[in-house]
Formats: sequence, structure tokens, C-alpha cells
Amino acid sequence: MAHLPSDVYLTTSFMHSGDVSPTTPKLQLQLSIPHHDPTYYIPDGNTVLLVENTLFRVHRSTLTKDKSTFDSMFSLDSDLRSSSSTPSVTAGPEGESDDNPIRLQGDTAQEFRALLWALYALPHELTLALTPKANTSQLFNLARITHKYEFRSIEAWALGALTTIYTRPTHSPSVQVEDVEGPSLVQLTELASLCEQRDLLDAATLRWKRLLASGKDIALAVGVAERLNLRTLLGFAYHAMMLQGREVWDNDVLLTRAQRIRLLSGHYALGRLWERLPSEPPVISHSPRCTGGAQARCNQAWAALWRSTLDMGRQVLLIQYADVVGKLMLAESVAKALVEREIPTQGLLDGMPWCKDNVLAAVAGKVKEVQESLADYFTDVL
Repeated sequence: MAHLPSDVYLTTSFMHSGDVSPTTPKLQLQLSIPHHDPTYYIPDGNTVLLVENTLFRVHRSTLTKDKSTFDSMFSLDSDLRSSSSTPSVTAGPEGESDDNPIRLQGDTAQEFRALLWALYALPHELTLALTPKANTSQLFNLARITHKYEFRSIEAWALGALTTIYTRPTHSPSVQVEDVEGPSLVQLTELASLCEQRDLLDAATLRWKRLLASGKDIALAVGVAERLNLRTLLGFAYHAMMLQGREVWDNDVLLTRAQRIRLLSGHYALGRLWERLPSEPPVISHSPRCTGGAQARCNQAWAALWRSTLDMGRQVLLIQYADVVGKLMLAESVAKALVEREIPTQGLLDGMPWCKDNVLAAVAGKVKEVQESLADYFTDVL
């Protein structure tokens, strides 16, 4: 598409017609005129690209680094030109002038600017991205666009930098869970999921858990986790919403009818799980010295200890009927107190003299198992 020269825009008749309101063609035309990027319209560049309404002029050899999609695109373009017998139109080959730039669809100028920053940056500028002074929005945009255009090593570097930032203790105080100027938690989660970056996804999930623990954005977390199929986050989000109570579910406009049904299903299923747990002690590892009849007595003692631990936890604090996670975590604390003799053991450990130290691992394993499978309890009713 050939663009009109700037003097044609300035002499168009309706642009000299007195007062102009924000809805007139004058403003619309002005907004449609592409402008040069102040940093990356490089005079000696040999390739012009249009992203949104911004023209970038860069070096083609720079865009083909890292065996990116641009490398394939430019190679294909060169092959097509050499095999074509039809001369180019007056605007010239695509990408060689402002009148016929290469148009990148689906990208923002901010994202493309971040890519060019990484390609042209000096070493000290790249080093700054690994410090607390890093521009997280820039790194976020860089990771997105490098993933799209397959700049694999730059993508890995950007994701690594973001992971370092969002797992740095000084960056994540308990009250503040996301940057004011950086990407939102939803955007960060989407990026980690898109790029399959497990460490960054774990960091984002930890921030979601902090929000859920404070009762904030629970329905939003449910929606994000369902859309991205993040099972661990989905389970925690549904569990947190379940504990809010049905009155809250019914009044939360972000929840769908199907999600409310899953909450009811989860409440019922977790209640049934709690009823079964006292008779289903988790498997405990036995000491090599615990064999034969001693192991049989140890298993009996462990089953009694398991039931007592669950019952003692229930008596200490009043926890919601279906809050199995809360009850198990309390039971874990009780078991720790018993093993370390912070509270009277009442003979519960006498039958397992060599295996009592393995009790905590068994209880912790059960807590983890239930937490990781929470999403499976909030299912559709068939």
C-alpha cells in the first residue's frame, strides 16, 4: 500500500475548515499518518516495518539473528523476487521504503520496540535487566514477541530475567503481589503458560495463592486457571471460593452457573473425603529394623495415631466441614508436636519405636496429595 506524501495530507481541503471537533475526519486522518519511531528509525537501516502506526527502519541482518522467523521470511521474499518476471510496482519492493513497509499484524509498537532494544542493546543495558531496576514491562513485551517470532535464545534470556525478578525475595513483599507499572498477574500467568516456563509459572502461582489467602480476586483466579488449564491453581482457587460460602458465590458476577455447580460438587466431594480419611492412613515408610510382627504392630499404632491426630486437630480449632486442606494442615502440626513431644503422646508412639520419625513425612505427603488433586473434586455434575 503506497502512502500519500505528507504535503498531500496537509493540503486536503477539509483540513482547513474552521473549528474541528474530536470526531471530525481531520483528527482521524492525523491519527492514521504513520510516524517514525524516535529511537529505531535508523537512517542507514535497510528494512522498513510498520507496527500499528509506527514506522521502524532497521538492519535486515539484525532481524535475522537467532534463526528467527524473519530469517525464513526474508529468504522466501528473496526467492520470490528472483523467480518473478514481473517488475515491482512503483512503490518498490516491500520493506524498502516508508511507502511500502513490511506490515506486522497482531503486534504492538511497544513489543517490537522491546525486541529492537534487545537486538541493539549495549552490554551494560542488558545487565541492568537482571537487577531490581529492570523494566519488567519491557521484558514482558520482549518475551512475548520473541516467542512469536522464534528468537529462541533471546526468549529464554527474557523469561529467565523475569523469573529472577519475580522470585527475588525483595521483589515480593507479602502485601504487594504485583508491580504497579509492570505486567498484571493475569498477563504474567498467560505468558508463563504460553512459553511453558515452569519456574515463572510457579512464581505467578505463588502470587495467586497470596491473593487467594487474603480473599482477593478469587473468581478471577478461577477463570484464568480454567482458561489456561492450570490444574494446581484451579484447585486452590475453587477451594478458596468454596470457603467463602454460598452467599458469596451467588453474588459474585464473575462466576458462571457451571462454576457454581462445581463449587457445590466440590463441597460435597471434599466432605465425603474427610469422612473417609480417618480409616485411610497414608502409607508410612518403615525402618529396616521394623520387620515381621514389629511392623504389624507399627502399622496398627500408626493407624491409631493417624485417627487421633485428625480428631485432636478437629478439637483444637473449629474448621469448616469441607475444608479438608485446613484440617490436614492442622493435623500435620499436631503430629509434629507429638513426635517432638511438645504435647503428651498418651502412648500413641509406643508401638512404633523405630518409625515415629517417618510420621511427619507421611502426613506431609498426604497434605501435598490432597492439595495437588483439589481440582479433581470440583467437577461437573453428570
